[in-house]
Amino acid sequence: MKYPIGIQSFDRIREDGYVYVDKTALIYELVSKGTIYFLSRPRRFGKSLLISTLENYFLGRKELFRGLAIDALEKEWKEYPVFHLDFNGGNYDKDGELENRILGSLETWENQWGKDPINKELGARIAHVLKQAHEKSGRRAVVLVDEYDKPLLDVMDSDYTGLLNGKETKLENIHRGILKGLYSVFKLADKHLQFVLLTGVTKFSQVSVFSGFNQPNDISYDPSYDTLCGISKDELLSVFKDQIKELGEMNGMTEEETIEKLKRKYDGYHFSDGMIDVFNPFSLLNCFQKRKFMDYWFSTGTPTYLMRLLASNHENINELAGKEYPAAEFVDYKATKQRPLPMIYQSGYFTIKGYNRRRDTYLLDFPNEEVRSGMVAALSSDYFGDTSSPSTWLNDVSDSLEAGDIEKFKLQLTSFLANISYRFQRKEDTRECERHFQYTFYLILQLLGKYNTYVEKETSQGRIDCVLECPDYVYIFEFKLNSTAEVALKQIDEKGYAQPYAADKRKIYKVGISFSSETGTVNDFAYKPCE
Repeated sequence: MKYPIGIQSFDRIREDGYVYVDKTALIYELVSKGTIYFLSRPRRFGKSLLISTLENYFLGRKELFRGLAIDALEKEWKEYPVFHLDFNGGNYDKDGELENRILGSLETWENQWGKDPINKELGARIAHVLKQAHEKSGRRAVVLVDEYDKPLLDVMDSDYTGLLNGKETKLENIHRGILKGLYSVFKLADKHLQFVLLTGVTKFSQVSVFSGFNQPNDISYDPSYDTLCGISKDELLSVFKDQIKELGEMNGMTEEETIEKLKRKYDGYHFSDGMIDVFNPFSLLNCFQKRKFMDYWFSTGTPTYLMRLLASNHENINELAGKEYPAAEFVDYKATKQRPLPMIYQSGYFTIKGYNRRRDTYLLDFPNEEVRSGMVAALSSDYFGDTSSPSTWLNDVSDSLEAGDIEKFKLQLTSFLANISYRFQRKEDTRECERHFQYTFYLILQLLGKYNTYVEKETSQGRIDCVLECPDYVYIFEFKLNSTAEVALKQIDEKGYAQPYAADKRKIYKVGISFSSETGTVNDFAYKPCE
């Protein structure tokens, strides 16, 4: 089987014999039911391939679709004038790059359909081209915009500036204005448009980008199109049945074990309350080609715009993960410094893990092991510095916890905290000190990766600060600031935090840790086995 890794051209995939997971029945439904759409999906999730498939469909290239679902559905195969605007590949942190990208495409269109002899303004020129295409071809135009938001993400919450009317202005604001003007053209040219699709990672609010634009039908959260991008479990089992078997054999696993590991590693995305599992296609294809379970998607690029948002708001990922939110807080809201949650969700670093119908709220968390480990590693590198969490130290901590050697773990933890930069010790504010130490401990345990870790785990009598489950041991942690470890142990007993593990065959340890805001490290540490 040939895997189209890095190939987003539908015609090349079909002509050169690469595997293609058939999405054409959904595509036919999409074009048959509406005109103007918006779709948000994480990066490398197949948005560009979807755009390319639509482009070839509207160009009437019937031969490319032989044997696919749409071959039996479409009877006419009309050819339309197609305008494809692709923002991939550009570096938009430079002033003028966005205008040059749009003008490059516009001049190509004008050479084909004719240039406006009067108007020089960008929007008017685009509207003229769309009109000319309609009148000359006899069919309305199709507009496909790929990664519409990249010019904004590249400069979001940054210090990049450019010139606007002779004045130095933030590039984020300049780009917002350019895109707002671009998309308002579609309203002026409405009668000349057959179909419009905009794709991107995140949805910016209507007033910031889509103002003046015929409000598109946002199908990002529509259960009917959950699997328009990505690979469903049914598709995985039918298209890649032989590859699953080969992958298992290479890694000494049964077919069932292989499917389960693929699910833990690359599945878990949910794009509506329909809760249909969607696998990351980029990671799956790489895993089958290389026959190794690795973090393929996250390693292709650190989400720098997201890191900036979290850092500027002093937001800790553990305080956002595993919590319930109303849909309005993360589906249809522009991310800001104060509210990074929409960006985290729409970028694919969080996904829906549950729906509470009574409260009409959604549980958000990391979709799978690949994203969790990648995000924690990126955050830890920024938080601790590159030299504060070496792999050898993590291996030593793993050995201590797996062996139940808490004394050794105490020494390892104390020495680690002593090496963290003083700038992280927010001792001027008690609440910030508590957040700092809890977040530090959370990142340390998450970096271990292979254990079940629960932060602020709810019980009938309160919240446990942290629980770590190893193969032979379970550790129940309670943290205190400028107090004593005995006070922490007492709270574990009084609140009955160990009761959920009463029937567990593993050895249970209660661990109390007190941190000092003055020294920035552990000032008291005590532990007891549960009787």
